[in-house]
Amino acid sequence: MAEKSAIEQVMSAFEEFKAANDNRIKEIEKKGVADVVLTEKVGRINAAMDKFEDANKKATAELLETKKALDDERKHVDELEEKLNRMALVGANDNFRRGEIKSKANTWARAVFDASVIGRHSINTDQQKALADVDAEYKALGISNDTTGGYLAPVEYIREIIKSVTDVSPVRSLARVRQTASKAIQIPKRTGQFAAQWVAEQGTRSETDGLRYGMWEIPTHEMYALIDISNQNLEDSAFNMEAEINFEATEQFAVAEGAAFVSGNGVGKPEGFLIASGVSGSNSGSATTIADADGQADGLLKLKYGLKTAYTRNASWALNRTTLGSVRRLKDGQKNYIWMPGIALGRPNTIDGDPYVEVPDMPNEGAGTTPVAYGDFARGYTLVDRIQMEMLRDPYTQATSGNVRFIFRRRLGGQVVLAEAIRKLTCSV
Repeated sequence: MAEKSAIEQVMSAFEEFKAANDNRIKEIEKKGVADVVLTEKVGRINAAMDKFEDANKKATAELLETKKALDDERKHVDELEEKLNRMALVGANDNFRRGEIKSKANTWARAVFDASVIGRHSINTDQQKALADVDAEYKALGISNDTTGGYLAPVEYIREIIKSVTDVSPVRSLARVRQTASKAIQIPKRTGQFAAQWVAEQGTRSETDGLRYGMWEIPTHEMYALIDISNQNLEDSAFNMEAEINFEATEQFAVAEGAAFVSGNGVGKPEGFLIASGVSGSNSGSATTIADADGQADGLLKLKYGLKTAYTRNASWALNRTTLGSVRRLKDGQKNYIWMPGIALGRPNTIDGDPYVEVPDMPNEGAGTTPVAYGDFARGYTLVDRIQMEMLRDPYTQATSGNVRFIFRRRLGGQVVLAEAIRKLTCSV
C-alpha cells in the first residue's frame, strides 16, 4: 500500500507540475513575463517532488518512521485518556473544592488586612494559621531552585548525538574502482590508429602507418585527519569516543574523495572530470542557466547526442539537486518534458530516457559554470584504492598534555582515462 501511495502521489504531483508549468510558459509567450503566482506554484510543486527522489533508498526508513508515528499516536491517545480521567475526577469534586478554596482565600485575605492594621500578634488563631500555611508553602521544596530540590530532579540524558546530513558525491557508484598494492597503476592506451586503404586487384600496397600506444599512469595520493582528545574524555564519556572519531573520519574522507572526483586539480589529489583536459562538451545556449534562450532543453540534448553511441548504452547524467529542479521545467522541441518519473514502472526517474545521479559537488547554474555532465563514467574515470583507511592511536606524543592523538590516513588516486566518454554542459551562449 505504501508503494502504491507513493506512486500515486508522484504521478499526481508530476501531472499538476506539468499543468502549472505549461500555464507559466504560456504567460511568458503571451506577455513576455511569467505570472508571479504561477511561478511560485511551480516552485512549490517542484520542491514537493524532491521528496520522491530518494524513494527507493528511504523505503525501509519510511516503514520505521510509520511504526514510530503509530507508537507516538498511541502514546498521545493514552495521555489524552489520562487527562480526561483526571478532568472527570476534578469535575466530581469541583463544587466541594470551590467552596473550600474560597473560604481559605477569604480567611487569608482578612488576615493580611488585619495584620497590617492591628499587628500580626493581635489577629485571631484562624488568621494566624492561614498566614503560617502560606509561609510554609512558599518555603516548600521545589525543582525551580537547585537547593530546594532541583538537584534531586535531574534532566534525562539521551545517548544519541544529533547530526545534520553530510552530502557526499557518490563516486564509487559512477567510476570504475581498482585496487592496487603499489604507489600507482599504469594502463596501456591506444594513442593512434591506422587508416584502411582501398587498392586495385594488383595494385601496390604500402604500409598503413599510424597505430600507436602509450602508457597512462594513475598515482595514488594521501589524505589525513588528526584529532587530539583527552584521556579523561575517552575514559568518562557516555559515548565510545574512539568509534565516534573513526566514523567522522570515514565520512570526511568520503566527502573529500567526492569533491576531488568532480573538481580536483590533480596536484596532490585526484583529478576531477570537470577539470580534466580533453573532456569536451557544449553550451547551454543561455549565459546563466541550463535552458537555452527559448527556455527549452536544446543545450542538454546537444550534450547528450554529442556523445558517441557506444558510450550512451551505460551513460548517466550527473548534477546536483538544485539543477535537477531546473531540469524538471524543461521541454524538448516537441514540447515534451525531458524529465520523467519512473517509479510507476519500478524504474529510476530519467532525463530524456537516461538515469541520473545526484552529485552534490556539481556546481549550480551560473555564468560560465558546468552544472551538468553526461557520459559513461565507468569507462571514462578510474578510481584507484591503495589504503582504504588506516588509524594510528598515539598515546605518547601528547601524553604530557593528557591527550591521546588519533591519526587517520588514506591513499587513493583517480583521473579521467577516456575523456571522450564524458561530456559537460557549460552555461554560456
